Amino acid sequence: MSGRKKSVAGEQVTSVLAPQEVPVYERESNADDDALAALGYKPEFKREFSLWTSFCVSFAVLGLLPSFASTLYYGMGYAGITGWSNWLVQVTGAPSVDYGMASMMLAAASIQNPGYIPQNYQVFLLTAFIMLIQSCISSMPTKWIANFNSYGSTFNIVALIVVIITIPAATNRADQGLPKFTPSSVVWGNFYEGTNFPQGVSLLMSFVAVIWTMSGYDAPFHLSEECSNANIASPRAIVLTSGVGGLFGWFLQLVVAYTVVDIDLALESDLGQPYAAYLLQVLPQKITMAILALTIICAFSMGQGCMVAASRVTFAYSRDECFGPLSNITKRVNRHTRTPVNAVWFNTIIGIIMDLLIFGGPLAAGALFSIGAVAAFVAFAIPIAIRVFFVGDRFRPGPWNLGRYSAPIGTLACAFVALMVPILMLPSVTGSDLDAAGMNWTCLVYGGPMTFVTIWWFVSARKWFKGPKVNIQHRMLGDPAAALDGIDQDIEESSTGSSGKDVKALDDGSQRQFETV
Repeated sequence: MSGRKKSVAGEQVTSVLAPQEVPVYERESNADDDALAALGYKPEFKREFSLWTSFCVSFAVLGLLPSFASTLYYGMGYAGITGWSNWLVQVTGAPSVDYGMASMMLAAASIQNPGYIPQNYQVFLLTAFIMLIQSCISSMPTKWIANFNSYGSTFNIVALIVVIITIPAATNRADQGLPKFTPSSVVWGNFYEGTNFPQGVSLLMSFVAVIWTMSGYDAPFHLSEECSNANIASPRAIVLTSGVGGLFGWFLQLVVAYTVVDIDLALESDLGQPYAAYLLQVLPQKITMAILALTIICAFSMGQGCMVAASRVTFAYSRDECFGPLSNITKRVNRHTRTPVNAVWFNTIIGIIMDLLIFGGPLAAGALFSIGAVAAFVAFAIPIAIRVFFVGDRFRPGPWNLGRYSAPIGTLACAFVALMVPILMLPSVTGSDLDAAGMNWTCLVYGGPMTFVTIWWFVSARKWFKGPKVNIQHRMLGDPAAALDGIDQDIEESSTGSSGKDVKALDDGSQRQFETV
């Protein structure tokens, strides 16, 4: 094998343009722009994300340390649908992360002042304030955002390593008359009864924390229009995020399992934040405050990364008119920053409204986390199922793929999702113990919007939404003067469905071909 780096320039691209049509560029193009043009879209962003910075955003969205801290409660205790599920994942990302961050900040205040008990309105206002700050950062130029997330993810990784080392090294369990670490026989042999369900179901219910955390690995996909050599760099960043995140997350889980003193006390603490309560159980107060400070900084970086990824999803959907009349506003790219500023602030408003769930109590606010897990699973599984069970050999893989392992891995993934989605919607108690306060409201918070968009589709959207819109200017091959304005043009109207070659004339007189199917 040669050491030569792969490029999308050498890959075939499926084009929605008819064989006799070629794209007309407003700037000098490259292979990434050609791939985007083949989908019918004009390049609107600066490609200033690399493999590293794409990974940084993705790892920031993963946010292992703040994700673990925000969802410790669950870990201790227990095509239109695709598109809207994906959007729900993205739009609930920053609100849920910032809710966890605000809870940690107020818990830290409670530790310093034991007489202070955080109120719901204080958590809400602090969460909204954090979101407003992150929105300002997410509205900056692409290069600034990339640099911010690069620094943030580097800090995230360093802080994670520091916490994994510090907790077992500084634990004061011995001062409490306990062994320094919980015996392995207890860690691996005892099962915490956190729900009224059988142990196997309870174990699967606890997966909500891991699923919600790991759902952020797809961020490089949403940033692919701003990444150079995206067909290679984006999937590599996804795999890198999953691998690094899974490894460090496992280490962090083991640290907690071997050091936690009393799970019930951590979950039911007046601090309102199980992670902070756990740290107080096993560490001196000053070290607890230091670790909380590190986690809060990581959480801010994570929330900002979520907001960046979500804004790109909203922009992409708006470009295809998914939001109806609102799309004319949210699909605009700011001419100064060359970023989708309107989409950022649209998501911010939706996120602040969703954070009103805080006033419903911890379980209602917890729906922000479980909806992310369920919606992510649904959004990921539907395309995989279509590829594995319906498209088969007609599917054209990208240059970085699973090869012959694609079908069996996809089958296992779909089976796991089919098992987990109902389980993630189960409440922790059953029978006469179940009341409104103990209900798992994920079925309503997720099912409500999905029911609405399904009704909207049959009543209205199906009459005007015809799929992705071609918004790049293109012309008939051999007729330079006959440029066609592709703005808001449906793919159905421009594609002949035949097989052939689209040829794009380059500035130097050479040609690059798109294969169409």
